[in-house]
Amino acid sequence: MTDTHNDLEGSVTTEHTLEVKEPKLYKVLLHNDDYTTMEFVISILETVFHKSPNDAAQIMLNVHNEGVGIAGVYTKEICETKISVVHQLAKKNEFPLRCSMETV
Repeated sequence: MTDTHNDLEGSVTTEHTLEVKEPKLYKVLLHNDDYTTMEFVISILETVFHKSPNDAAQIMLNVHNEGVGIAGVYTKEICETKISVVHQLAKKNEFPLRCSMETV
C-alpha cells in the first residue's frame, strides 16, 4: 500500500510503504473419545464449522479412526471462539468432546 502526500507548496513529496501481513492461521482439531457419539460430532461439524454432510462424515471418520481430525483452519481469534462454542455445546449435551488448535 502506498500513501503519497504533497504539501500545499508542492515542493515535498513523501511516500510511505506499509507492509500488510496475512494473519497467522491455526487448525482446529477434534479429539476422539469413547463417549461422544458420531452423530454429535457430525452435528458440530455441520453447525459450528459449516461443513457439508459428506465433509462432516469424512472428518468424523478421521477423528474416530485416527484419534484426531481437522475441523477447519482459521485465524487465532476465530479458532478460540469455535473451540469455546464446541466445548459449551459438548458440556450442554453431556459429552466430553475436546478440541484444540495448533499452528498450520
